[in-house]
Amino acid sequence: MSDPFSLSIVVPVWMEASGVVETLGALQPLRAAGHEVIVVDAGSTDGTARLAGPLADRVVQSEKGRGAQMNAGASVAKGRVLMFLHADTRLPSNALDCLSEFVPSDKAWGRFNVRLSGQGAMFRVIAWFMNQRSRLTGICTGDQALFVRREIFEALRGFDSLPIMEDIEFSRRLRLVSRPFCIYDPVVTDSRRWEQGGVWRTIFLMWRLRWRYWRGESPQALVHSYRSDVRNAKD
Repeated sequence: MSDPFSLSIVVPVWMEASGVVETLGALQPLRAAGHEVIVVDAGSTDGTARLAGPLADRVVQSEKGRGAQMNAGASVAKGRVLMFLHADTRLPSNALDCLSEFVPSDKAWGRFNVRLSGQGAMFRVIAWFMNQRSRLTGICTGDQALFVRREIFEALRGFDSLPIMEDIEFSRRLRLVSRPFCIYDPVVTDSRRWEQGGVWRTIFLMWRLRWRYWRGESPQALVHSYRSDVRNAKD
């Protein structure tokens, strides 16, 4: 990898056989440029790890949970900048150019704006509110491809191993170091959870969970509410 800008992209996965080849295929230009892709599987039984192998620099096994998985990936990463990318999120084609502007900045970490894959006007409204909330609060969600300097990640001891809200909790600690570096070229994240759960139902669920988290409820309690609501939406 080139110095000083070397990037490690950590992709946590679980049972992603149907989409992992497309996800990692989109990252091959970054590998060709000398950067690193690390897939962290949580014991998938559908062949996810096997499919990921030829398209990643490393495939690591970890306990299930995004926080634990992302920490496991970071522990073997070589890059000076660490990026955490959800399996259903795609980077913009100019991501490396955008990140090269982050490297000489005085910011410790950053995130991308987000766009949802759905074509309806409501999805554009949701994305606008997500981006404005992040800009105003300095809080990043996992859909926004959070990136951080390695030394900062290590100093903060990475993500807490939480069942939910690990991205928001880590953002709160990162925000004490610096405001985020904001890249306005958006990542595109899959809108399926809004489509399957219902747009308004999903919006209210996510805001309700965040409100309860800010009031001090534990992520362990919140994840039960989240799973119950998702099950009810499928019934």
